[in-house]
Amino acid sequence: MAIESSYKDKDASEWGKITDELISKHVISTEEIVETILKSWDDIFNSKIGSFYIGKDIYPSPQIMSFLLHELIPLYLSQNHPEEYKVGTLKTEKDIHCLKNCSMSIEIKGSSHPSQIFANRSYAQPQEGNVLKSKDGYYITVNFEKFEDVKPRMPKILLIRFGYLEHSDWIAQKSATGQQARLSPLAYKYKLKQIYPRVEKEFELKTQV
Repeated sequence: MAIESSYKDKDASEWGKITDELISKHVISTEEIVETILKSWDDIFNSKIGSFYIGKDIYPSPQIMSFLLHELIPLYLSQNHPEEYKVGTLKTEKDIHCLKNCSMSIEIKGSSHPSQIFANRSYAQPQEGNVLKSKDGYYITVNFEKFEDVKPRMPKILLIRFGYLEHSDWIAQKSATGQQARLSPLAYKYKLKQIYPRVEKEFELKTQV
């Protein structure tokens, strides 16, 4: 069960502060999230299928790279916090399932788009009745490069964000056959905090030049 919306009846200008407070309450720190994702990304390129190495002989599609991140990130975080987290395996569980408090569970979204994140259009629909899994809650989002865009070098992680999203933050495709949902500009601005690259460090570097 998701926690009651902290953003309800609040002006969008207040959302950023609310997001910071929600992040500060979470068991897993932003530093650990970044470290885990970068380690997971490196692990993919140290892996091979049969006799063939990923990134040298095999160049997986963005969908497969996202899938591999979805597998590795929850594994590492659940190993770091075995009494509090496990890999989500049931339809009622999020990707990183919190054993003690479901509201602390986390969904992971990955994309090869330079900055945007997408989901199934069901994320934009109000949740009524007995939903299997709440779409509201904590999210880790990862943007990464595609092999085809950066060859011959290895693709990199571009952005990591952490925050709290609700179904109202997603905008479904207008087409009747469209199956995708995108995030609203306000969600990017106030409800997902960029934790990699560090915005503060980039600012410090610019002011020192």
